[in-house]
Amino acid sequence: MKSFVILNLSVIVISGLLLISPTFSTSGTEEQTKSASAQPSAKDNFLKYCAGCHGQKMERFAGNTWEAFKAGGDLTGVIRSGLPQLGMPSFEKAFTQNDMKAISDYILEMKNKKEVPVATKFPAIIRSKHQAFKIDTVAKGLDVPWGIAFLPDGDMLVTERSGQLFRFGGGKLKAIISGVPEVMAQGQGGLMDIILHPKYKQNGWIYISYSKKAPDGKGGNTAIFRAKLKNDQLVEQQELFNAIPNTNSGVHFGCRMVFDDEGYLFFSVGERGNKENAQDLTNHCGKIHRIFDDGRIPTDNPFVKTQGAMPTIYSFGHRNPQGIDIHPVSRRIYNNEHGPRGGDEINLVGKGNNYGWPVITFGINYDGTIITKETAKAGMEQPVFQWTPSIGPSSMKFVTGDRYPGWKGDILSGSLSFKYLERVHLENGKVTEQEKLLENAGRVRHVAISPDGYIYVATESPGIVVKLVPVK
Repeated sequence: MKSFVILNLSVIVISGLLLISPTFSTSGTEEQTKSASAQPSAKDNFLKYCAGCHGQKMERFAGNTWEAFKAGGDLTGVIRSGLPQLGMPSFEKAFTQNDMKAISDYILEMKNKKEVPVATKFPAIIRSKHQAFKIDTVAKGLDVPWGIAFLPDGDMLVTERSGQLFRFGGGKLKAIISGVPEVMAQGQGGLMDIILHPKYKQNGWIYISYSKKAPDGKGGNTAIFRAKLKNDQLVEQQELFNAIPNTNSGVHFGCRMVFDDEGYLFFSVGERGNKENAQDLTNHCGKIHRIFDDGRIPTDNPFVKTQGAMPTIYSFGHRNPQGIDIHPVSRRIYNNEHGPRGGDEINLVGKGNNYGWPVITFGINYDGTIITKETAKAGMEQPVFQWTPSIGPSSMKFVTGDRYPGWKGDILSGSLSFKYLERVHLENGKVTEQEKLLENAGRVRHVAISPDGYIYVATESPGIVVKLVPVK
């Protein structure tokens, strides 16, 4: 008996772009007798597979990229050919021309209707399993906020992917910081993470990661610099790291940073959309790195003496690590990272360890094809936890201090795909409980803990920063 393939539609977003991904299932010839009316409509497929990213009213199709597509009146070319430089693959072999035209027509039909602004409203008191809290909005009017850092005077620095750095205080915008270097605001790239030196009060150093253009203007990669803040201007700038190779890809920059107790700076660089980079020690991509606070390379880094290897590498085999933090008790480093379609991970980061991408993974390609059948292999680390389907983890923080006793020691991880904040409870290194917080709040881009112990969450669509205030 012959079988045939039924294609269903799945969509994710990269910087406002469509990523359309079919899932595959087989069925016997009796399925061929079913009428066309039994198959999902374009609307059904959108609500089932796309609304989680784009919104049920398509409110998340926005920005200059969308307007350019909308003006063209047809998205089939984008679906067919993809936009590789921005991380969207071609689906020419996955869908018929009629399939792509139907998808395009439905999206354009709905988007051309009068759009109603979506307002985010939170209950006065939110009661989770172990903690009650209320929401205070402390910053608004943002586009894609990426990182948060707190100054000693209580003001908050917020990076925006477009390349701007804002200073908020008292719930209001106080200044736009000048002196930010030119960023390659392409795809997922732009102005990204920001942290203060552990001894900021003594030395004044601020650390910022961003996507930097190559000297010849052809592509770029993740870079890190430090600077001091004087009269709302970044001064005394020093570049500490610039990843190679440069590439035109607009995806997988990694970018998160954290200082450990010994003063080492750990940071992540994604594999830039090239799977093979993650296992190749001769480049910086798909790795977590370790340097001194001034950019010097520790002599005990695991690959310092390996011929051809990049000496900053601390661990490798990562895909796109966008969260990194220190466990409040063990003081070990954990990270979270994006899988492909499925297989997002939380990892315990170890010196010289290989985390397997793309040799092992719990995910598959966006077009439904298999990357590998292997989920484990000798010499490669297993994740502490993996999400399938993918939640699109954006950042992570361990809850410290005593302000949230019900969550103390738990991981908070943002979800870009499903627009919520996820709480993950670890027990003896294993995940024993999960909980969704702030559902439908927007794409959670960053989670931060202030020096006085409060949790802050930055979202896009809407572009705001909120403070979680615990209540008894």
